[in-house]
Amino acid sequence: MNAEKRLIIIDDDPDFVSGIKSILEKAEYKVDAAYNPKDGFQALQTGQYDLLLLDIMMGRGAEGIALARKISKDAKLRKMPVLIITSVREQIAFLFPGQAVHPNFVDVDELMEKPVEPKLLLEKVEALLQASKEKQVPAG
Repeated sequence: MNAEKRLIIIDDDPDFVSGIKSILEKAEYKVDAAYNPKDGFQALQTGQYDLLLLDIMMGRGAEGIALARKISKDAKLRKMPVLIITSVREQIAFLFPGQAVHPNFVDVDELMEKPVEPKLLLEKVEALLQASKEKQVPAG
């Protein structure tokens, strides 16, 4: 079942990408990777993906946030679930005022902190894919 699901990881840490990719491939997902937001966005525009795993802190700062906002404005891409995986541990007042993710921060489906526990990662990926599938089934 998972073999038909294509995921993409956009993260500038090659070691982290390698580890996450290994976990997902063992669960029989097809996984691509991009190591910066520009290449990642290009891959998203040219490929068909079921889920995006996105790092926030890349390049000169929070370039993952800019990418997530760009995706949310794209009619095709905004339907794809986004799992943010970040090493931002502290809740920064202007970004995360009292909630896991502030509603105006960035529109994502789920947020996980690094380091990622493999079982939890797979549970979140499966839940997001299932929720996305349910949204696509026409009511009737």
